[in-house]
Amino acid sequence: MIPNVWLPVVLMLTGFLLIGQMALAKPATDSTRSVVVQSIVLQGNERTRDRIIRREMTLHVGDTLQLSSLPGRIAWDQRNINNTNLFITVDIQTRLTPSADTTQPARLDLTVVMKERWYLIAYPVFDIADRNFNEWWYDRGRDFRRVIYGGRLSYRNVTGNNDRLQLILERGFLSRTVLSYAMPYVDRAQKIGLRLDLSYQTNKEIPYRTLADKWVYTRSEDVLRERAFAALVMTYRRGLYHYHTIETRYTRNTISDTVARLNPDYYLDGSTHQRFLNMSYNYRYDRRDNVAYPLRGTLFTASIGASGLLPNDNFHYLETLGSLTHYWPMGGKFYAATNLRGRSAWPNRQPYAVLRGLGSAYDMVRGYELYVVDGQRFGIWRNSFRYQLFNTVKQLNWLHIRQFNTLPIAAYVTAFADAGYVSSTVAEQYQSQLANRMLFGTGMSLDIVTYYNMVLRFSGTLNAQGRTGFFFNLAQEL
Repeated sequence: MIPNVWLPVVLMLTGFLLIGQMALAKPATDSTRSVVVQSIVLQGNERTRDRIIRREMTLHVGDTLQLSSLPGRIAWDQRNINNTNLFITVDIQTRLTPSADTTQPARLDLTVVMKERWYLIAYPVFDIADRNFNEWWYDRGRDFRRVIYGGRLSYRNVTGNNDRLQLILERGFLSRTVLSYAMPYVDRAQKIGLRLDLSYQTNKEIPYRTLADKWVYTRSEDVLRERAFAALVMTYRRGLYHYHTIETRYTRNTISDTVARLNPDYYLDGSTHQRFLNMSYNYRYDRRDNVAYPLRGTLFTASIGASGLLPNDNFHYLETLGSLTHYWPMGGKFYAATNLRGRSAWPNRQPYAVLRGLGSAYDMVRGYELYVVDGQRFGIWRNSFRYQLFNTVKQLNWLHIRQFNTLPIAAYVTAFADAGYVSSTVAEQYQSQLANRMLFGTGMSLDIVTYYNMVLRFSGTLNAQGRTGFFFNLAQEL
């Protein structure tokens, strides 16, 4: 049996081996007929600059390719453009003209027809403050004092270069202000991008410890926690599917004396503040057909981050994370997906505020939506098998706003089975019943996918402890 502490490492190494095998696989060709790309015409990108679209394409004017590979190349180019999230619909039309000289390749003309989204969106916020809707519904008594209200401004494609400006003003259960601006490409080669993030948040109610895998909250009329950070992020995109990110972030966190007394380990040793510089590196290989609800392709991510790089920093921490997901069609309307994910953090003695095992949207064994399993390391293996009920696009002719009158909608029935493990040295301290043991969950869900990347999931689950549940989510975990 593999020791508990090594389980996440084994999962990550397995991910590396699998992705390596996938990368080495080469498609076979069965035709020697060739075509040359004569022209590429872009239509419908009224705001988006041509170079942003051409950046996503593998086909370029002057390219010569075998005819047998053309359908696959066109399909992936269409998916790549669609995955910029700049367009409601993307269609690539072809015209093939045979050459008079049979020894010369045929000529191919491409027309990319797009329908742009509505880029400037200002909308009110009314959301729950808990980890997910299910925790609020089942464990917090549907308490409307635990809601967040305010407004958000999202201005996408500000200059036509797929840049994005975001402003968040939230009040209620918490008070949060966020300003962010991202420019995906700042160089002529369209490889390097920059993003600036500023955030300030205060809370008058926070979870100060975990008891039996549930958060325990304390509330006050005064501010209990204050968090602020500034971050500069540099991105490097090599080719179409390889993304590198380096982030430098300075953070300052403060808690009240009340929280420090209730849990001296919140920041360790009764401390009431943290200040530190963090640097992290992230690599992502993303070749999925649809980022909102993939049916085929591969996603691989790996990251490492270190905190406490300045002499006066009072928080020192190292974290590694790896994840591999593969999606594939099984014939007809059937699809499958599998995911391996693992995380490790050091040192073993960590502030309660950064203990993170299972319980977030991405780090979840389905069937345990109502639980938080704290620990320094974890591993997850998730599997889905889905059937497509329908996938269509409705034209709402009565709605005279072109960015909203095209409604893509699809529905899937999904069966899933997950396994996970959290390694924790604080399981006894926080009376955890789920740490340091295998967790299993299974069930079925109805997934509805519609425009602007919205995914609605209604699922029924059964976990290894025999507990059943019916849950609703606004995100697709796998």
